[in-house]
Amino acid sequence: MPSRESYEVHKEEKSLVQKAKREANQEDILAAALGMRMGPQKPPATFWQPLKLFAYSQLTSLVRRATLKENDRTPKSEKVHNFKVHTFRGPHWCEHCASFMWGLMAQGVKCADCGLNVHKQCSSLVPNDCKPDLRHIRKIYSCDLTTLVNAYNTARPMVVDMCIREIESRGLKSEGLYRISGFSDSVEEVKMAFDKDGEKTDISGNAYEDINIITGALKLYLRDLPVPVISYNAYPGFIEAAKLTDPEKKLEAFREALALLPPSHNETLKYLMAHLKRVTQNEKHNLMNAENLAIIFGPTLMRAPNLDAITALNDIRYQRQVVEVLIKNEDVLF
Repeated sequence: MPSRESYEVHKEEKSLVQKAKREANQEDILAAALGMRMGPQKPPATFWQPLKLFAYSQLTSLVRRATLKENDRTPKSEKVHNFKVHTFRGPHWCEHCASFMWGLMAQGVKCADCGLNVHKQCSSLVPNDCKPDLRHIRKIYSCDLTTLVNAYNTARPMVVDMCIREIESRGLKSEGLYRISGFSDSVEEVKMAFDKDGEKTDISGNAYEDINIITGALKLYLRDLPVPVISYNAYPGFIEAAKLTDPEKKLEAFREALALLPPSHNETLKYLMAHLKRVTQNEKHNLMNAENLAIIFGPTLMRAPNLDAITALNDIRYQRQVVEVLIKNEDVLF
């Protein structure tokens, strides 16, 4: 009976033979892909080398996307592509239908977050599987929340995590926490530091002694989100839930509204509400209860989606009530 060592050697030899065969047929496969017919004698290596480089450069993004799908074992939030009309330099093929992109200018569209290149007409057919690449993320603030967490492969935006950790380490007992504004120039400085250095940004007490600068930076990040933490599609559900008077029905309506949030938004809201609950537990020092915090965070976390001015104005009090309910019932809602 063959030993395990001989079996492994045989397996490795078989693998090497298969690899050699694949490499030997590379030119034939490439020729077929390019629609070329081969005669009894193949063109010289000087012909194949630049052709290989050209073809492989066009297939790079397809290989990258296939590799990501195979290797990505962490569940991520579904994300639509951020397509922009693009002029490509040199020949390009659509990564959805694999057909050539014709024209000299604006031949197709390119995802600004992951770099996917497709025809304009194919963009509506591409699934919501955008996997943002850090090379395309130019700033942290004003970046879509789901885009940011997918690019950094985190549960929440690092700005939220870092600011809350800093606030809880040295600021929970600070009077007027979140109500008192930090120096605006310093808050803007923190924003620019995050945009430039990301998770390497220093927001410690040595860099910013005033904790209100850090709370200001966190609030600014949440306000700058293109889609608020409580997303536009979930907004009506939260407003209607806040209007209910029956406690049980209200909590059930809140659970249904929370289920409408994208996973990254839900996780961020959960983490933030747990933090604000801890802030209220230090009320005797910081003088901040759930109602006070809700007045601050209502308009920060929620924005009325395309409503007229009067309706949006009327919604302000319900926005406050939404955040107040979330803080007080954080342990049972999340």
